[in-house]
Amino acid sequence: MTVPGAGPGEVAVLDIGKTNLKLCVADRDGAVIETVSTANAVRTGPPWRHHDLAALAPWVGATLADLSRRHPLRVVVPVGHGSGGVLTGSDPDAGGPGLEGTGAALPMIDYEDDFPKALDAEYRAQAGTFEDRGSPVMMASTHAARQLLRMQAEAPDAVAGAAHYLNVAQYWAWWLSGVPASEHTAMGAQSHLWNVPQRRFAPIVARHGWARLIPPFRPAWQALGPVRPALAGRFGLPAGLTVLTGAHDSSANFYRYRAGGLSDFTLVSTGTWIVALSAEAPVANLGEARGMTINADMAGAPVGGALAMGGREFAAVAGPGWRGARADPRALARIVARGTMALPSFGANEGQFPGSAGRGRIAGPPPQGQDERTALAVLYGALLTVACAEALGGGACLVLDGTFLQEPLYAPLVAALRPGRPTRVSHDPAGVAAGAALLAGHEARTAPVPLALDAPPDLPPLRGLDRYAAAWAAAAAEGQTR
Repeated sequence: MTVPGAGPGEVAVLDIGKTNLKLCVADRDGAVIETVSTANAVRTGPPWRHHDLAALAPWVGATLADLSRRHPLRVVVPVGHGSGGVLTGSDPDAGGPGLEGTGAALPMIDYEDDFPKALDAEYRAQAGTFEDRGSPVMMASTHAARQLLRMQAEAPDAVAGAAHYLNVAQYWAWWLSGVPASEHTAMGAQSHLWNVPQRRFAPIVARHGWARLIPPFRPAWQALGPVRPALAGRFGLPAGLTVLTGAHDSSANFYRYRAGGLSDFTLVSTGTWIVALSAEAPVANLGEARGMTINADMAGAPVGGALAMGGREFAAVAGPGWRGARADPRALARIVARGTMALPSFGANEGQFPGSAGRGRIAGPPPQGQDERTALAVLYGALLTVACAEALGGGACLVLDGTFLQEPLYAPLVAALRPGRPTRVSHDPAGVAAGAALLAGHEARTAPVPLALDAPPDLPPLRGLDRYAAAWAAAAAEGQTR
């Protein structure tokens, strides 16, 4: 079952982020017309820190109905982050204790919840090779397989009686349509359940008998079916509103550039995470020592990735006094001239600098005042961006998008740090939603979609940046072994 290319206001994108849920209305070319959001609240327990699905489900139904009264919605496309999923029963209207109406057998684990130390060694011994996992073993409860192992250890009866384990986007697709599915970009986003290059389950799946929980794979653009009649009746949704399988959020954004005809590029998206992706990155050169990942594209083929928790690192350097003020070029010049450096990593994620977790520090003369702290944070973000891109060794053109572009000096700094190589900027603030909306017309598309990319403006004169960058790279590498 497929959906013909949808027109203006006919695509609803349900974007499930770690912090917020958004419902966006878009047209067939990915232009977002309206966005409504709500907090993705986290409860402390029991049995673990978890997302409040019981509150989110009625919000999704009611908001979708409200948007359908203002727009001619025909298609719903869910996209979500890659660090978790939901264990469910067979009935989307049922659910475990306190989870009625969600279909969830157990609460959805917050991936930042501490992973039980008693299970950590067991997990690492069973998680397979880097190729099996597609990423290092990351912080806290990141990884679907890690969460499933915890569920099985702490609630074995619930796991034994469950019908499905669904990645985040596919959970909401199932809740809306009643049709369970798995999808390549979601399973390939560090779930540790799927070996992307070999297109098979990781060994931990067979070891624990989890294959029975994982539904058949379907393309992200495939129509699963209409919204369930009971759900449509409850919220007043339009008849025939069609639900697609959906995808991983960063992969949907990457797909947007490919749908625009772009090739030989490395995309760096910024926000809570700096996520670098390139289909040209050689898989054989990817490794877990430097925060690298093996993701999947919409067809299931490998896409190289590199990660750093850029938003958290920025916040640590900018400090509690930062309130969104833009960096002052004069403060940036003083920072570079004095050699003041922010060195990784301030948080628990090591990114491109193994062994650096929790060792982040300011080296050299400390920044004087908030303007210098802000300038230092922006420069640090640009250096982390280039580190991620260079670790991949992917496509020649570096494309920047995401929240870091709200800072006017960020893109010029990135371009200046890689002289002689092309850098381009997308100013579309809704890249994930745009890419997801394009899935609605995937099979009907016969030409590239419009894609606006600009060269960043020149950086204001800044003497010594090349020497500073070289010294920073050496100091950051040295800090890995301190």
